[in-house]
Amino acid sequence: MREAVLDELKTLRDQVVGVTDAAVASVDGLLIGADTDGVRPDVLAALAAAALGLGKSTGEEVGMGELREVVTRCERGHIVVYALASKALLVVLGDEGLDVPRLHLRSRPTVERLSQLFA
Repeated sequence: MREAVLDELKTLRDQVVGVTDAAVASVDGLLIGADTDGVRPDVLAALAAAALGLGKSTGEEVGMGELREVVTRCERGHIVVYALASKALLVVLGDEGLDVPRLHLRSRPTVERLSQLFA
């Protein structure tokens, strides 16, 4: 399964301009696989799980249904966390040039395939 995860992460990085790092983790923050250069993947996994949990709680509280993604825009880029079924998450980091609409478009099949791995 780890090889399949890494293949998906590398493919996503190749398909979307601006993607710098990506990782898959369990919803409790344990790293499953990472394609990262400049970040600590274990820390990224734990923080992405916290962001996902906060997004889920907020969505439930305001009655907007099941969480799909959390997008954080920073001074030097973006952090996007996608829910994978109910057991895992995909976190993608991008620089200032990240094509966010293309990321959302290209990530849909990736999220579907990864979700099937954790179903």
